[in-house]
Amino acid sequence: MTEHTPRRTTRQRTTISEFLAHAGDFRTAQQIHEQLRAGGDGVGLATVYRTLQSMAESGEVDVVRTADGESAYRRCATSDHHHHLVCRGCGRTEEITAKAVEAWAATIAAQHHFTDVTHDVELYGLCATCGLERR
Repeated sequence: MTEHTPRRTTRQRTTISEFLAHAGDFRTAQQIHEQLRAGGDGVGLATVYRTLQSMAESGEVDVVRTADGESAYRRCATSDHHHHLVCRGCGRTEEITAKAVEAWAATIAAQHHFTDVTHDVELYGLCATCGLERR
């Protein structure tokens, strides 16, 4: 996560930030926009996209790619480096640490003489509930 100078706080940014604080699972900009509009907020879709991108760049939210390649956003419980286990069925998300992944990334970087390496690892599967529904 890259740290940038904090952006000016706008009504729209506050609204989106508050929505994400209570949303729990990853949501796309379209989903956030639809839910805000359904709740009576007139924030525009382009504003939602811009705000989410800005929040992602500043490290305020995490971003994962959906199966369709769309970005989905979530305010995580921790600002420490972590990964996500995401249910393809319902979107339920678990924050996970993966020491083996961290060790592997460091080893690969060292073998190729790279420094200041970052990585993103997301795991996708079916949670217990969605897995039972498919049987």
